[in-house]
Amino acid sequence: MKNAIVMAVIVAIALAGFGVWYFVNFPATYSGTPEPITIGNLPSEYAALIYIAEDRGYFSRNGLNVTIKDYDTGMAAVNGMENGEVDISVTSEYPVIVEALKKENISVIGSIDKYQTIYLVGRKDRGIENISDLKGKKIGFRWRGQSEFYLGRFFDLHGMNLQNVTIVNMLNSQSPDALVNGSVDAATVRLVDVNQVEERLGNNMVIWPIQENQASYVIMTGRNDWISSHQEQIDKLLKSLDQAEEYIIEHPDEAKATIQIRMNYTDAYMATTWLNNQFSLTLDRSLMIAMNDEGRWMINNNLTSEKTLPYFRDYIYTKSMEEVKPEAVNIR
Repeated sequence: MKNAIVMAVIVAIALAGFGVWYFVNFPATYSGTPEPITIGNLPSEYAALIYIAEDRGYFSRNGLNVTIKDYDTGMAAVNGMENGEVDISVTSEYPVIVEALKKENISVIGSIDKYQTIYLVGRKDRGIENISDLKGKKIGFRWRGQSEFYLGRFFDLHGMNLQNVTIVNMLNSQSPDALVNGSVDAATVRLVDVNQVEERLGNNMVIWPIQENQASYVIMTGRNDWISSHQEQIDKLLKSLDQAEEYIIEHPDEAKATIQIRMNYTDAYMATTWLNNQFSLTLDRSLMIAMNDEGRWMINNNLTSEKTLPYFRDYIYTKSMEEVKPEAVNIR
């Protein structure tokens, strides 16, 4: 009798484990007509949950026909969303803060990643060894972009400010060549580009992580009018991304391989970047804290005509997240 009870418990545990595995790998197939959603995205590993959901068929199984439209910058993706080119934009929080300061009618519907992958690289042959050596130097970064905030905050923490340097406005993708050809003395560089800069400059470079343990968020944002009329589609989207998160947890090697193939990344880069990202569907208070910090910095540095910080809670839509993944909502 005792052996029979033990065996029954073992079988029950095995069946439960199989149920979880089957749910993650083979969610129920949607039998109706798929509903379209277009997502504007800056292609990178930051969108891992979206890429996994697409690759594993979670979108289609949940009744969505998702189209991904790539943009060169996060701000371009947000503008595309505001102009009706796409339904949802996927960017860092910085462009959304810029638009909130302009009182645009948009809202965040969820966060899908946190990352710390922005660096400052300087050329040693330009006399740069220490942070103080950057005074008077030409520094390249995306003007009015997130890199400006992190660089400005980095300087603030080390007794400098952006007025101490000569600003050279450029896209993130232009920084590696600008550093190597010497048109700038230093530049902000994404982790994905650090290796190629190091290969070309060798020992002639010095590097600092400038986020100083303040993570950036990858958030999905939509127009308020679109959100209010597409709540069911948003629920399905979030459900698909939640399933993608479960897949990454259960199958990390396969998930990494999917992203590596899609983005054509090296093994070395994947090993590094995977540790610098937190792929998870959330809406937590730390996002609001970051938005307040960045918005306050913009106001203090006269990057906006606004003098009062918005109440960013008004720019966050929680209903769908509370329906799909309530345990991940802590925004109040």
